[in-house]
Amino acid sequence: MANHVSSLKRARQTVAKTAVNRSNKSKLRGTLRLLRESIAKGDHTAATTQYRETASILDKSVQKGVLHKNTASRYKSRLNARVKAVAPKKAA
Repeated sequence: MANHVSSLKRARQTVAKTAVNRSNKSKLRGTLRLLRESIAKGDHTAATTQYRETASILDKSVQKGVLHKNTASRYKSRLNARVKAVAPKKAA
């Protein structure tokens, strides 16, 4: 256990920041799971609306330092491609 006042404060700050980061990461994983489930069902409209929400949370997680910006960009690109693949085919 820490002995100095400054190290005690740093330990308290670490606990608080860890809780915030865990909450943000959990929210992100939850929305990714919901999007993947809607893609698996093949429901294009639900997948599209869920993609918008997921992309927003990905961008917020970048701002909060939970994810690197390139990681979020890669997630959005791959998920958008999967959402587009679920889209109904146009009649010729």
